[in-house]
Amino acid sequence: MAFRYNDSPVSSGQPMAEINMIPLVDIMLVLLVIFIITAPLFHQALPIDLPRVEASPVEEEPRTLRLAIDAEGRLFLDETEIALESLGVQLEDLARASGPAPELQLRADRATPYERLAEVMAVAQRAGIARIAFVTDPPIP
Repeated sequence: MAFRYNDSPVSSGQPMAEINMIPLVDIMLVLLVIFIITAPLFHQALPIDLPRVEASPVEEEPRTLRLAIDAEGRLFLDETEIALESLGVQLEDLARASGPAPELQLRADRATPYERLAEVMAVAQRAGIARIAFVTDPPIP
């Protein structure tokens, strides 16, 4: 903190207190540079000798099921029309297949009643499909 006397003739000789920010900024910049230099070193703090094994990487893509609902409420599972009653059995079979759990991509027409969407989502949940994605189009600018 620096003190100085005000040079104006109106002042009564009172000291004026100012905070000098330059040393504070210098210290913060030095600390920033130190942290930037030392941050990569923290990543390899524990040396581990990993075993060497030849193996192919697992490139497993999640399965996606495409379910479309048109304006009349008809269901299409991967471009094939299907009834709501048989949808549950189809989804159970696909969910039980080996590999990761599939994701259901739901494409519904704008005029589809909400009740139909709720029925389809309930059937998918009972079939064991936990991930449901709603596919939409971006707005027209």
